[in-house]
Amino acid sequence: MIDTPQPPREAPRPPAGFPLSLFNRIAGKSSILTRGDTAPTIRRLWREQVRPHRGALAVVLALIAVIAGTSSLYPILIKEAFDAFTARDAHAIALAPLFVIAVTSIKGFALLGQTVLTNRVISRVEADMQTALYAHMIDADLAQLERESPASLTQRFTTDFAYIKEALTRLFTVLLRDGATVIALVGAMLWIDPVLTIAAALVAPFVAQPVARLGKKLRRVATSTQEEIGAMANLVSESLAGARVAKVFALEGYLKGRAARAFERVRELKMRAANARGRLDPLLEIGGGLAVAGVLVLIGWRIVEGGSTVGEFTGFITALLMAAQPVRSIGNLNAIVQEAMAALRRYYDILDLPPTIVDAPDAPPLAVTRGEIAFRGVRFRYREDVTALDGIDVTLPAGKLTALVGRSGSGKSTLMSLVPRLHDVSEGAVLIDGQDVRQVTLAGLRAQIAVVSQEVVLFDDTIRANIGFGRPGASDADIVAAAKAAAAHGFIAALPEGYDTRVGDRGSRLSGGERQRVSLARAILKDAPILLLDEATSALDAEAERMVQDALAVLTRGRTTLVIAHRLSTVRRADLILVMDCGRIVEQGRHDDLVARDGLYARLQRLQLTDDTEKHDLV
Repeated sequence: MIDTPQPPREAPRPPAGFPLSLFNRIAGKSSILTRGDTAPTIRRLWREQVRPHRGALAVVLALIAVIAGTSSLYPILIKEAFDAFTARDAHAIALAPLFVIAVTSIKGFALLGQTVLTNRVISRVEADMQTALYAHMIDADLAQLERESPASLTQRFTTDFAYIKEALTRLFTVLLRDGATVIALVGAMLWIDPVLTIAAALVAPFVAQPVARLGKKLRRVATSTQEEIGAMANLVSESLAGARVAKVFALEGYLKGRAARAFERVRELKMRAANARGRLDPLLEIGGGLAVAGVLVLIGWRIVEGGSTVGEFTGFITALLMAAQPVRSIGNLNAIVQEAMAALRRYYDILDLPPTIVDAPDAPPLAVTRGEIAFRGVRFRYREDVTALDGIDVTLPAGKLTALVGRSGSGKSTLMSLVPRLHDVSEGAVLIDGQDVRQVTLAGLRAQIAVVSQEVVLFDDTIRANIGFGRPGASDADIVAAAKAAAAHGFIAALPEGYDTRVGDRGSRLSGGERQRVSLARAILKDAPILLLDEATSALDAEAERMVQDALAVLTRGRTTLVIAHRLSTVRRADLILVMDCGRIVEQGRHDDLVARDGLYARLQRLQLTDDTEKHDLV
């Protein structure tokens, strides 16, 4: 596989040329998470994700107005009913149940419509956000993606969006619907008795301040919780993927202990959040009780003095009690929104990080005439204090096979990754037929390159589709021909579903050798003038290897091929061998010449040679 060294996670630094401010944002050193800009984040959410649905939202708001209006009629109906009972008005008493049925029916249908339409809008917003995040990650540079584990990135699509969806749902159902209902009920209370309404409202400032403080605390806890859940997901994924090694080395106890500590950290953070949220209800309950107590004192005094009727008292208390629940929901909303803000900012942190490997302005597609690849003064650093490649100056002859040889970590994979611009050089240039790869389109560049990695990547689709990815739109006959050339047609035809067999997650339903032959068939189908091979036959048995080597001999003829070579059979037939050490090319030439020089290449060869040299790796 075209791999690159991983920077240490303890102290990440940007690659050369990578904007420091952008790196700091993703690394968390000057993250948006540290700033209290909830309002701008919500405005951005509205502008980019919610506003396109403003037509449906207008209907939702109209339904919310109906819900709030009908809710405010409840206490008024109760007031009028009690006044009618007191006055023994038979006509009013007879009409009261009809009015109640009408009002509750209107509110019920409005609630149903508002709920259905709100869920439709929110699910659409969530799907659009997930699509945008996934598209951005797919387009992102490898260096950006490799800063976080796949499990941690995947967690953004689950846990983080659960927070965001919950907050959006509550914003519609609580902030808008319950908020409008409270406003309508306050209007009803003012209509019934303005003085009592003002008295009840005096309690609000004493409750609002501690609620706001709890919300800020919840945001900090939510940020830490989401990060720990991502780390926990990575730990579980890593442990399960390494189950074979864990059992062989009896590491079960170590893994259980490590997982238990991670689960405990997440538990502690969740408990802190739950305790903070738990303080809200008692606070709101006490505040509501004080308001009701104050009203009871005042209205009792006024009834005694003859200033209020029993109907006004009953209607006002009904409105106050009806407002208590939505007020409590609004008080709890702050906690939910603060948790969502942490997730939403993590979302925008990724979305705002632009890829650095992009097309130059007005870049033309790559025009391959001969296929000569030249490295001119190439240096590459994935971290400021570590140089992976240092001063590479070499030309790979067009239409020839060039082998990269060297110890592990010498820079072979890094050098290969620069050709298709999986990474960009820190200094110097990579040229194909004299064209700087940074000055041509990425699509045009990569269309001319086929890759076969030692670590095969297959997608959970059919064998036909996985081969067909090499050339979208290829006919079935072309796919079969490529499979035959890769010595894959035989085992594919023997499968019950043939080319329509699904390969499973990462090709898990196929053996290692079968996966590699499917990968090779994909490269053969692409028919690109430049081939990048990471020892494509390493997982094959002797018979399959011979067939694939024969196919490769035909495939590489007349094509520029760069191979990370392990087997002597590959190295010996190379037109040019590049021996790498510590990020430099220390020797180059053909096999016999390098052996005669008795340098690093000859020493590596002697270390690996046995009586049967063709069966052993060179490096």
